[in-house]
Amino acid sequence: METYIRELLPNATDEQFHKLKKFYEKLIAVNKVMNLTTITSHDEVYIKHFYDSLLLTKVMDFTGKSLCDVGSGAGFPGIPLAIFTSSNVVIIDALQKRINFLNEIISILNLTNVEALHTRAEEYVNVKRESFDIVTARAVARLNILAELCLPLVRVGGYFIAMKGNDDLEAMEANNAIFLLGAKLIETFKFDLPENFGTRNIYLYQKIKSTPKRYPRIFSKIKNKPL
Repeated sequence: METYIRELLPNATDEQFHKLKKFYEKLIAVNKVMNLTTITSHDEVYIKHFYDSLLLTKVMDFTGKSLCDVGSGAGFPGIPLAIFTSSNVVIIDALQKRINFLNEIISILNLTNVEALHTRAEEYVNVKRESFDIVTARAVARLNILAELCLPLVRVGGYFIAMKGNDDLEAMEANNAIFLLGAKLIETFKFDLPENFGTRNIYLYQKIKSTPKRYPRIFSKIKNKPL
């Protein structure tokens, strides 16, 4: 399975793959006592988590970019991107035990370009509004909800990258939210994962104007009445 990632990232080093292997081993070990992922077989983790996360390098050049990974869960795509790119990554998640796990991973792998914070996007925006080059989220919620959580964190001229399954109707449903929040769709990328492990849609949005200060709303309103 590592071969597929090497094809995706031909300039990656053996040290980076060693760190990825250590990440896998720790993920599986901790997952036995804490529910981090339902995907646990070696091949599926490498394709559905690692390869899938690194598909973003086909969409965007992360060199030297500031990146916020919203609702990262067990660290996807934030940790693989921190391992294989020179981006400066901030991972945020609302569950403290997941952040504890991610901080342990960051320490074990000696990653100096990533930090994990226990916070919600609608709270983090109070200190980091419109400050990131790129904000990404991976299948955390419906796209019209994700947009309101993520776009206020993106600087004008920066990008929101949403990783979703093969459902273009969800993107159409989010069109109004994207417009109200100051962004536009640049391109939709469709990838077939190796070994017939499914299809990934990646939506690339660019922030073209400042998000109105009234967004994001409190989460209950975002969830119950999406834009």
